[in-house]
Amino acid sequence: MTTNKILSIRQPEDVLGYIPHMLGYWPEDSLVAITMQGKVLGATLRVDLPARHTPQVLAGFADRVRSYLIADEEADGVLLALYSDSGWADGAVVRTMVPLLEELRQCLDEVDLSVRDAWLVGKDYWRSAYCTDTGCCPVPGRSVDSIRDSRLSAELVYQGSMVGPPPGAGPGTSSLARPGSLDAGVLEAETHYGERMLSLWRSERCLDAVLAVWQHVISTRGERNPLHPGQDAGLVGFLRMTLKVPAWRDAVIVMAAAGIESAKSGAAAYGFFDDEGGEDPVFDPCEVGVPAVAATASEASSAGSWSAVDVYTYGDVLLGMRPEVPLWPQLHALQQVMSTLCVEEENGAVAAAALTIQGWISWCKGRGSIAHASLELAESACPGYRLAELLTDVLAQGAICEWARRPESAWRGRRDLSL
Repeated sequence: MTTNKILSIRQPEDVLGYIPHMLGYWPEDSLVAITMQGKVLGATLRVDLPARHTPQVLAGFADRVRSYLIADEEADGVLLALYSDSGWADGAVVRTMVPLLEELRQCLDEVDLSVRDAWLVGKDYWRSAYCTDTGCCPVPGRSVDSIRDSRLSAELVYQGSMVGPPPGAGPGTSSLARPGSLDAGVLEAETHYGERMLSLWRSERCLDAVLAVWQHVISTRGERNPLHPGQDAGLVGFLRMTLKVPAWRDAVIVMAAAGIESAKSGAAAYGFFDDEGGEDPVFDPCEVGVPAVAATASEASSAGSWSAVDVYTYGDVLLGMRPEVPLWPQLHALQQVMSTLCVEEENGAVAAAALTIQGWISWCKGRGSIAHASLELAESACPGYRLAELLTDVLAQGAICEWARRPESAWRGRRDLSL
């Protein structure tokens, strides 16, 4: 679920063109519901269509959809789009979907969410769900090219938005990992830094160094300045090594969402630190290209005492409960970096960590389908990977990230990257 995007909508094609850009892919066998706050688009929800269409199944499905949509407390209406590739040649798609739409309409009316409009969308055609005028809605329907070529879709592409393949469509298609094999220099650096640092994971000075490097990376790297494993082998190897330590992995997540002070204070509150290595640092961030001034500033910002107000439990951050508004530019950059740290079909804890973090950020953004696909790949890469299992359980319960529930804290796409 994602929230509060104000756009100029002039025709149905604009709404239907907006949906794949909001989700990041073209839905399949899905219901997409968009709440309305007056004339403003509110929350976007995507769920799989029910496999069976018995009255009991449809009633349960409608009730579940309603329970999600009422999270947008300011909504007073809803738009519905049902995606199915079946039944277009003979018009059966209308007969199949009308009972589902009617169940949804009645269920949503009970909470004052009137269905403003509804559409059926297939691979090649689309149509209004309620229109019977063959002049307006010919059989089998209007070409989906009118959606892809809509004014709003073109505007979003111009702004840099891209529509990818559905999650889980095949190896590499969801851009969760880079193609090819691991660079020998990366593996060498990963082993080198692991031998020096992994045994000292409870050292506060080690965590300072780890967070200094990660802060620099997510502040300077991403889509416009990606990591190149061949050129940045030492840095990529170091980053991969840090993902092997759950405490460091979690601190990086919290730092990206809530700031480096929260990561350090949360680690201290959990009693992670047990320094026995003296005052000499075991690693200098300058070794992997982090400027001394950046490393010093990061350490300085995390030094000193913390008040209770500064301490967010790691659990609160992982569930999107704190802070009130996450640091979306940092989270987005972290997601991009993670996709460069592992390769397709890689196994092991590093790949599982990178895929799990990407899945968690997708869930925070309200992209549950991509989150689910990421977590499935993580568990395949490392069966029993604990964080992936925990997050999978959260998604299985239908939980929506708290940030995604509120317009003021939800991911707003690239608009958040300029903040």
